[in-house]
This record gives sequence, structure tokens and C-alpha cells, in this order.
Amino acid sequence: MDERKRDAMVAYLRRRTEEFGIKLEDLALAIKSEQPGQTEARYRNATGDNWDGRGEMPQWIKQAISAGQSIQHFELPPKVAPAPLGKERVDWRNDPFAGSPLARTQRQ
Repeated sequence: MDERKRDAMVAYLRRRTEEFGIKLEDLALAIKSEQPGQTEARYRNATGDNWDGRGEMPQWIKQAISAGQSIQHFELPPKVAPAPLGKERVDWRNDPFAGSPLARTQRQ
């Protein structure tokens, strides 16, 4: 595609997204979610090369293993879901100031 056609397409898409109220972030998220084969990386080296553990082992891991490195060295820790945000529970039973005028003062 030549430069003029590309610029015309970009202008057209910008007009249409504004017309329908589509945000670029929403569009990027939709495109990312539709990409097949995108899986979480399971192994990563110092230069940022990734492997999901499926299919043939990439050359960088083969070389590292033949040099004496273990595959566990490159394994990423499992992703842990973040704890839900909520109001933190406080145990006031052992608070020496509970019920005193000091506990009732407003902080600013």
C-alpha cells in the first residue's frame, strides 16, 4: 500500500471512530483479544525472548541447555490474581484508645 492510500485510510478510520464514539483504547483491546495463538509466556531469557512451552523448543533454550543451564532457570513465576480491593477490616478489640476522646478526633 502506498503512502497516500495509507494516509487516506487512517483519516477515514479516524473520522469513523469519532462518528461512532469508539476510543482508541477500546479498539486496541478488541484487536488484542482477537489475535489467535497469543498465550502467556512461560519461559523468558535476559534479552526478552519468550516461549510458551508449546511446540518446538526455541534455539535460545536449546543452546542454554546444551551449555549446562536448566530450563527451570528461565521459567516465569505463575501469575497470581490480585486480591479484590475492599475495605480493610480492623480489629478494634485490643485498641487501648477505643471509645476514648482521643479515638473520636477527626483527622485532616
